[in-house]
Amino acid sequence: MKKLVLILIAFTLVISSCKKSEEEDVYNPSEDGLVGQWQSSGSNVAVLLTTYFGVDSIYAKFNDNNTYLVESFAAGAKTTYSGTFVQTKPATGTIWTIVLNQSSPTAVTSEGIFEITTVAEKYQMRYEVAQTTPSIGATPPTVAAGFGSTSGGALGTINIQTFVQIK
Repeated sequence: MKKLVLILIAFTLVISSCKKSEEEDVYNPSEDGLVGQWQSSGSNVAVLLTTYFGVDSIYAKFNDNNTYLVESFAAGAKTTYSGTFVQTKPATGTIWTIVLNQSSPTAVTSEGIFEITTVAEKYQMRYEVAQTTPSIGATPPTVAAGFGSTSGGALGTINIQTFVQIK
């Protein structure tokens, strides 16, 4: 009987120690960038997307293997985008660059910037990208010019998306 109790105690310790190490995997925006799950809805959706495409919400998942999945919702219809991305950590400051190589539903490359901050104990991301290939005549925003710099600032702030991290 004592052996059974000792085995159960040992098993419990092993299980709880495994659980603890999983919980210690804490998100660090200055190292992880946008890896994780993000959601945008209501007034957080970029005005450009709501006005011209009727988008009312977006779910985005950026994986640590540099793949992504984005689901965009407009009038109840879902469009799913997927591909790969490369994010580049800033040498100074907090604004990262990103290049997205979309493979589905069509091949498109978009480039831009993002910044992650803490708001009310939640991570929030400002995100601005522009399609560069095939060309639609837009130029991507730059770190130097900051948010609102798509096409040299011609769009103002209507192309800035705000996401909140989903835990």
